[in-house]
Amino acid sequence: MSLHTDCDGRRRRDFLKLGMCGLGAMSLPELVRAQQQKKKDTSLIFVWLAGGPPQMDTYDMKPGAPAEIRGEFKPISTNVSGIQVCELMPKTATAMDKICVLRSVTSVDLGSHERSSRYLQTGVLPVPNMDFASFGSVFVKEKQFKGDMPPFVGVLKPVERGWGGGFLGPNYDPFLAGDPNEKNYRVRDLLPPMGVSLDRIGRRRQILQEFNAAWRAVDTEAKLNSYDPAVEQAYNMVFSEKVLKAFDMDQEPGKLRDAYGRTQIGQGLLMARRLVESGVKAVSVWMGGWDTHAKNFESLKTKLLPPLDQGFGMLIEDLAQRGLLDSTLVVQIGEFGRTPHVNKDAGRDHWPKAFSVALAGGGIKGGQLIGATDKHAAEVTERPITVEDLSATVFTSLGVDLHRVNHTPEGRPIAIVNGGKPVTEALV
Repeated sequence: MSLHTDCDGRRRRDFLKLGMCGLGAMSLPELVRAQQQKKKDTSLIFVWLAGGPPQMDTYDMKPGAPAEIRGEFKPISTNVSGIQVCELMPKTATAMDKICVLRSVTSVDLGSHERSSRYLQTGVLPVPNMDFASFGSVFVKEKQFKGDMPPFVGVLKPVERGWGGGFLGPNYDPFLAGDPNEKNYRVRDLLPPMGVSLDRIGRRRQILQEFNAAWRAVDTEAKLNSYDPAVEQAYNMVFSEKVLKAFDMDQEPGKLRDAYGRTQIGQGLLMARRLVESGVKAVSVWMGGWDTHAKNFESLKTKLLPPLDQGFGMLIEDLAQRGLLDSTLVVQIGEFGRTPHVNKDAGRDHWPKAFSVALAGGGIKGGQLIGATDKHAAEVTERPITVEDLSATVFTSLGVDLHRVNHTPEGRPIAIVNGGKPVTEALV
């Protein structure tokens, strides 16, 4: 792996003073500790673009490259001087002062959807017979958030693997909320079965509590006890007016719903904002369709970039206006990038060597590009960022101790971050 260097080209060390890079006299450990102290109440919105978005058609355009590489789209200026994005991303362009783009993320040669999806959603290199836990699952497990609201929610439909609790167990899976763009949207698991009233559910709850109490009196080691917290959380959610209101999209003004876009991703991102505002600590929003081996430009223009741009740009603006952006880390990411050369089907294929990730809020310094690729967006030429480095950056922003270790049911230790270092330039 390439060595990280500072702004003078020297090798990065753990206790390197970072003053010349604009971080005062703070050492890396001091910076991480400061972030952890500030981010006790940070939330996470993880926007997953399943299939792999093309870096050279979004955040890392190469207008001077040959046509078979640069593609059909032109760059446009953003509200930050010197930073350009694709012409199909005008709303994102107006929020660029709040967005940090990591242009030099690399997973080297991991180019399969299944393995790369697991890698980029967990930050841990996948191995056989092991399901690692997603960023959201690890976050809520480490912080042990309490309350009626589910700590981790998934919006729309999860794709591939790596999005859940993995070895941590189903208690750390996201609560699946479905598609808030559906007509007459309701969260199925929050509604009583047809013909069953809340009073009847309440009586069942009382019977279960009495049964558990009697069982514990007989056998204090009963396995049934381990289910009590999850069952009680489910009952609390069904009976909580706050929870039901948080998932009620009709609470939002029509104009604001229109501003996000009446699309799956637009309404999904609006739902994410509603949830973190109501106390949910991690929200994953999944958007498929980015595996553009054929008709890349047609798909981007008609189905993918316009709704994502509208919803994502509006999310950043809305969080900022509500005073929530500083306490909400937003991550926009896919499993890899796309090939520089356009193939015979007007598509782009898998490309893990160099791709872009966008970060905003949660202690991230916006209005900047970190890292660079060559003239074809094919190879990293400046500041390589490994997936482990990205993981360390995300968890630092969220205030999670990077040195913590979890254990599988068999007792195997799993480090939260395996050797990665935070991208300090991205952190305020």
